[in-house]
Amino acid sequence: MSTMIYIDGSRGEGGGQIVRSALALALVTGRPVTIDNIRSGRQKPGLLPQHLAAVNAAVEISGGTARGAALGSRCVWFKPHAPRSGEYHFRVGSAGSATLVVQTVLPALMLAGGPSTLIVEGGTHNPWAPPFDFLARAFVPLINRMGPRITIQLDRHGFFPAGGGSLRVQIEPAEALAGFDLCERGQIVDCRARVLLSNLPAHIARREIDTIVEKTGWNRGACSIDEVSATGPGNVVILEVASADVNEVFTAFGQKGVKAERVATDAVNQALEYIDSGAPVGPYLADQLLLPLGISAWQASSVHAATPVADASSVGARGASDAALPSPGGREEKRNQPGGSFRTLPLSDHSRTHIELLREFLGISIEVESSANDRNCTVRIK
Repeated sequence: MSTMIYIDGSRGEGGGQIVRSALALALVTGRPVTIDNIRSGRQKPGLLPQHLAAVNAAVEISGGTARGAALGSRCVWFKPHAPRSGEYHFRVGSAGSATLVVQTVLPALMLAGGPSTLIVEGGTHNPWAPPFDFLARAFVPLINRMGPRITIQLDRHGFFPAGGGSLRVQIEPAEALAGFDLCERGQIVDCRARVLLSNLPAHIARREIDTIVEKTGWNRGACSIDEVSATGPGNVVILEVASADVNEVFTAFGQKGVKAERVATDAVNQALEYIDSGAPVGPYLADQLLLPLGISAWQASSVHAATPVADASSVGARGASDAALPSPGGREEKRNQPGGSFRTLPLSDHSRTHIELLREFLGISIEVESSANDRNCTVRIK
């Protein structure tokens, strides 16, 4: 029987990511986990609807057992069984983030014994979670370089606070996750802006586009407005910076009482800081890449090879193919490359907490080396 691992949810930034990542790692490794002091660093501690939905989703895909799975709970015990591929439909309720539920179960289903389909209802565009556009345009393309084949589509927008959105994910699993190195950005080939607007005056989006063009100098023809149907009002500014090796996406959310110009400026500042840094990976994408690259390194470890902790047909303990795959930089790399590296801006508290969790749960090495001017750093996972 695998040894129970205890995770203190108050560590570091003390947010909900500790819950999601601990559940994801339990599913992949087969290790039972106790998560205590959940979200103690937040004004309203304990499980919120999206965290409870993540716990329930982890139980459903693995046939596992959970205790403490209730709104407001500050301690959850979870014992997984081998994850099962299949068709799943999860409902978060209100505007709780659907994307965060996806990220909880996606790693295990990327290594399951067959294809899966996820439908998740809830918030697709929530200020405190990766929006759908970030997953589709920045995160999923990099995950597809690791062996799985993921497609993600938006069926219905769900803005905070009304929610009511829906997204669909199709997953073709891999036998194991290939790592990659992403330390050079390459030439920027395109910069685009898009404003989402629902049930709000059109002048808001026009003012945001005007601000983007003024502050970036981007071609107005590369800026668009999408008026979409949703349950409630919503406004999101989305900037995409595409380079030879990676796409990055930066977002800002309209809020009551906040001027459109300020919302657009927030997104612009994020994009310009990224462009000026020269790093290929932005701060949010850096945080999202730590988990899959960590799993890749763990799968290749001698301990895992000697003592697989879950059913091989479910979590990819079979070993990776040696077929060559295109690397992020256009080079050929072996599909069994473990872990990887990337260069990014200075790490957030969120990412530093995530690194501590991965080291503890997976027993892998993660090194962070700052540049001479401290404007960026290189993360190596091995």
